[in-house]
Amino acid sequence: MSGTWRRLLMSRRAKQLEYSFLRSLIGPAAYVDFWTITGDALDSAAEKLGVHLSASDRARALDGWLEVKPYSEVESNLALLVRDGRRCAILSNGNPAMLHAALRTGGLAPRFEAVLSADAVRVFKPDPRVYQLTVDSLATPPAELLFISSNGWDAAGARAFRLPVTWVNRTGAPIERLGFLPDLIVSDLAGLALMLDAT
Repeated sequence: MSGTWRRLLMSRRAKQLEYSFLRSLIGPAAYVDFWTITGDALDSAAEKLGVHLSASDRARALDGWLEVKPYSEVESNLALLVRDGRRCAILSNGNPAMLHAALRTGGLAPRFEAVLSADAVRVFKPDPRVYQLTVDSLATPPAELLFISSNGWDAAGARAFRLPVTWVNRTGAPIERLGFLPDLIVSDLAGLALMLDAT
């Protein structure tokens, strides 16, 4: 991957989050689904960096969100997490088409009881209405759930909602200064599976 392409994708991710936060703050009239935000973020990042994207380059960059490959330890550790009757669900800002495409590509769909999208409430995490989707779908009080995220801001949002939270901090990033600390920090899902297995 060239340095320019890498900078473009990193800038796209930052703008993608920024747009989702801003549209949530502006209110319902500003809502568009996450796929639209992803395209807008890519176009904005390309313009900022002075990168001309051909139609095929743009499609390739967007398709990456539909072809996400899981980390090497994910599948085996999901199998451990669902044993003994544990139930797993996905809660994402991604719209349903994005989520189901990524699950098909990664071969993980059978591991999840529910695939929940912020699209259902037309606002994005960390808005509390998104986390409420999990409580409602699983018919389980927040204190009896475990929210797992690789995003520090998402971990803080879920903790503010009163969910027990594990932050999968793969990069060793500092804790977000948002006033809501995760209950547990692990470097990957293997660490979480081991800790849950010991309880």
